[in-house]
Amino acid sequence: MEKSVRTVFARHESEKIIEKSRFITFSAHVESEEEARAFIAEIRSKHSLATHVCYAFISDKTGHLQRFSDDGEPQGTAGVPILEVLKAKKLFETAVAVVRYFGGVKLGAGGLVRAYSSSAAENLDGADIRVLEMCEEYVLIVDYTGIDGVQKYLSAHSCSLLSTDYGEKVSFTVAVKKAEGQQFIAELVDYMQGRVEYEKGKEYYAPFKE
Repeated sequence: MEKSVRTVFARHESEKIIEKSRFITFSAHVESEEEARAFIAEIRSKHSLATHVCYAFISDKTGHLQRFSDDGEPQGTAGVPILEVLKAKKLFETAVAVVRYFGGVKLGAGGLVRAYSSSAAENLDGADIRVLEMCEEYVLIVDYTGIDGVQKYLSAHSCSLLSTDYGEKVSFTVAVKKAEGQQFIAELVDYMQGRVEYEKGKEYYAPFKE
């Protein structure tokens, strides 16, 4: 079965001052290396006068596609520390960029590692983290007399109602976590005493709050 994946769901920005240097951190959800690099390029463009734009990203659901950059900081003091924060928080399909405006005080290698690590960690602590779960879509079909029953069942269970279509019969399109799909349908049929038809649709990853 496909594993669940933790990811940043929406962009998040944070800022801190360390020894007069300004560190602005951005995180975002990305689904490919191309998306990650486009995100980094956008940050670079907006902060073209920054001293450094260091980053790391894990842009797939397996953790195999990892990239990082120190962008002129001493080797190993920026990109890898940011990447290690992503790994520690078990985040995938996530990119983090830390923009630094140098304030005139050198931090040393250890200070830089702490600065970039803490900037990334604090940003991600405030970000909207979601869990991507493999879901199944179902179309539930009932007579008009069955509308209330289906609506009550759906409101009492963990699922997402995607659409309702009123035709000759009523069709509810719902998304359910794949791991719960078979039980969801079996209990629905039992609850409706067989007065419901269903069709299984596509499967895909969908975000859920932790």
